[in-house]
Amino acid sequence: MTTTTPTPRDESFTRKAQAYAALIEQLRGRMRWAIAGGGEQLRQRHLARGKTPVRERIDLLLDPGSPFLELSPLACWGLYDNEVPAAGIVTGVGRVSGVHCMIIANDATVKGGSFFAETVRKHVRAQEIAWENRLPCLYLVDCGGAYLPEQDRV
Repeated sequence: MTTTTPTPRDESFTRKAQAYAALIEQLRGRMRWAIAGGGEQLRQRHLARGKTPVRERIDLLLDPGSPFLELSPLACWGLYDNEVPAAGIVTGVGRVSGVHCMIIANDATVKGGSFFAETVRKHVRAQEIAWENRLPCLYLVDCGGAYLPEQDRV
């Protein structure tokens, strides 16, 4: 086994630390993109219709103070001109009434909650994880069906 001792004053250490910090900031930016869903304008329209945003619906469902482990928040990054954050659905594991559950929820601020091919893949993967771990699935549906220009792939 080889061991090394980091030397913070070393130029190599500084260069690597700066590169790592830049990657972390890039990841944080992409996570902000995913969490923003369809953007502020569509969020406001959603609220004006009396609807609760997707992540707030999930928070209301979860046991108070319990964590939510979101899965694949960066799905669809780099696809569709980045107009489909998180593939239009939020998936993850959370505790409801003391039971760990897989939660699958459409984000209606993203293309009206419509399904893209990647949405289906993310949805199915969440179901597979639930099956493998014997988790019940809870679905929070607010969906416009298949995204028509992509319906042949859904």
